[in-house]
Amino acid sequence: MPYTSSGVLQKLSFVSLQKRPKRVRAGRFASMERRVLVIAEKPDAAKRIAVALDEREAPKRMLEGNVSYYVAKRGGTIVVASAVGHLYTVAAEGKGWNRYPVFSMRWVPRHVAERKAGYVRSWINVIAKLAEDADEFVDACDYDVEGSVIGYCLLKYACGGKEHVAKRMKYSTLTTQELRSSYADLLPRLDFPLVEAGLARHEVDWIYGINLSRALTSAARHHVRRRIALSTGRVQGPVLQFLVARENTIRCFVPTPFWEIRALVQIDGQECWANHEKSPLETKKEAEAILAECRGKSGTVEKIDVKSSPLPPPVPFDLGGLQSEAYRLFRYSPKRTESIAQRLYLDALISYPRTGSQKLPPAIDYAAILHSLSKVPEYSKLAEQLLATSDLRPNEGRKEDPAHPAIYPTGMLPERRLEKHESSLLDLAIRRFMAVFAGPAVQENTCVRIDVGGHGFCLSGTRTLEEGWLRFYRPYARADDVALPPVKEGQTVDVRKVASKEKFTTPPARYNPRSLLKAMETAGIGTKATRGDVIQTLVERKYVRGERMMVTDLGFEVHGVLQEYCPTVASVELTRGLEDEMEAIRRGSAKKDEVVASVIRLLGPVLAKLKENEKAIGERLATHAKLEEETSLGSCPKCGAGKLMIVRSRKTRKRFVGCTEYFRGRCTASFPLPQRGTVKSLGRCCPTCGSPMIQVRVKTWNPWVLCLNPDCPSKKERGPRP
Repeated sequence: MPYTSSGVLQKLSFVSLQKRPKRVRAGRFASMERRVLVIAEKPDAAKRIAVALDEREAPKRMLEGNVSYYVAKRGGTIVVASAVGHLYTVAAEGKGWNRYPVFSMRWVPRHVAERKAGYVRSWINVIAKLAEDADEFVDACDYDVEGSVIGYCLLKYACGGKEHVAKRMKYSTLTTQELRSSYADLLPRLDFPLVEAGLARHEVDWIYGINLSRALTSAARHHVRRRIALSTGRVQGPVLQFLVARENTIRCFVPTPFWEIRALVQIDGQECWANHEKSPLETKKEAEAILAECRGKSGTVEKIDVKSSPLPPPVPFDLGGLQSEAYRLFRYSPKRTESIAQRLYLDALISYPRTGSQKLPPAIDYAAILHSLSKVPEYSKLAEQLLATSDLRPNEGRKEDPAHPAIYPTGMLPERRLEKHESSLLDLAIRRFMAVFAGPAVQENTCVRIDVGGHGFCLSGTRTLEEGWLRFYRPYARADDVALPPVKEGQTVDVRKVASKEKFTTPPARYNPRSLLKAMETAGIGTKATRGDVIQTLVERKYVRGERMMVTDLGFEVHGVLQEYCPTVASVELTRGLEDEMEAIRRGSAKKDEVVASVIRLLGPVLAKLKENEKAIGERLATHAKLEEETSLGSCPKCGAGKLMIVRSRKTRKRFVGCTEYFRGRCTASFPLPQRGTVKSLGRCCPTCGSPMIQVRVKTWNPWVLCLNPDCPSKKERGPRP
């Protein structure tokens, strides 16, 4: 069945199913003064904007049902309302979850497309009602692709076509000063190229995701007679390809032996190990020959090389850099780091986190931020040292974002008690900010060459001459000095022994969230705001497991199906090309409709091929999907590398949960289970202890949810259980 863009594009209507109330001017808005409706992205942001814009910093909070908004006074009435993220989404025209291919779509309120989004109706109704009394409109959503789409949809649909008359606030922090400055200098119109790029991304991702995911899910469902959630998408497919390629490399890896030779020398009463200058060696014969020639010989210090090398300061955080560092230091997943950073941003403690910039422009006022930090005891001395320098100049990276600078602390103090994970991430952001203004660290590297029987051995040492930025970034970076005993050229040293050790080459490490994030960024697929979501989806779909992301049998089968039936649409090259086209839309050099039409033309024959082979595809996917769903309960909270599985004791035949690393002697984690009923993983962890959450269902009982950990502090008595 051929698919052409001409007929389909006529159906790409952006209509709202929201019934707007009749225009009735409320009594409290009966005066003739001009009223401005400001739309923020989140309720917390709306509150801060209202406080900043009110002349007395005390706006009136209004409540309609469970939806709040604010009325501020500043040369008139300013009504500040908010969304709660995306209130509109793309949905298919027509019904049927398993119907594909589907290319006809429209923008609708989320509660029309999603069962669990019923609350959205109230928020849209309130904004629509407030729009009736407004004379001016201001989009104050976050200034990025997603924020631009949120504001545009509300202005177009809920406010009755006000997107072309609305003005735009642009800010990077929610501090009072910046919000007032932004409102005083409004952009005259929305950034429509950015809006078009956002709309195109949502539509293209929807076309990819809904069709390919329905094809996989529908095929598997025919063989298990119930719905199993499988998915893939424009970015998810290529990322799974990264993981499968690495897993294949590991499984096919053949270790190769090599030999390392070291000499234990004694200098001034101190014993040190020196490495042979040709180590590692490829053959045992060569290693044994060197041992024979060195046996019983003393050593002579031939040469001492001393070099000083500067270590430049780090660059400011962009979102990817913050996610990477938070994983290295705290083991926070990229998605969790983004969520914590967003919370700190809404509390006006850091700047906007979803940025791709490594630049800190002088306009943010470095000195003012450091002055604020100097009032905090733990940062006071470090901040004062920086303020004492004559020239505050950050060490910037190459990446730039036209919308926002790099992530930086605002200098404001928390207005509430921060959770541990929030205070850790804030501390990291503050110390990184100070470190980029510090001087380089200077290290002295010493190499002592010792001749033993005509063979050279190198004794290495490191000494920090100047701490520089390391002092400001402590404890997140440190100098690992290796001290050497006093030594001089021509000195004879005692060689206690020369030893060789056989080792084997190792395969490349599996991806972890940090390295996978870096691979996606290097390949140019996904965006700074969506990469964490993609990684999280792969885990939730049970395509990978463990902190060291091992591909499951289900992940291999999904990848195999994509490579056999649609290798082009799941390729890195195509995904990268589409990212370039999105960027071209943002620059104004490409049209959204043309990009969407090209995707439809590409996917048409691919989906027809998938439908023709649905039976064969279903047979491949169903068994592994069912096995993963029935026995896998998520990653092991104890070792992080294994997978928790439902197993039965050979002796008692009772079921329990055990870690797959147990059979390798690496983990002893186990949890008891009820012996009756079906057990299902909920795909989330206990907020108290971090163990997986499960649902137990027995025919004569209502299902209940519990944490696997029997010692979890959150557990309460629930009455008798099976």
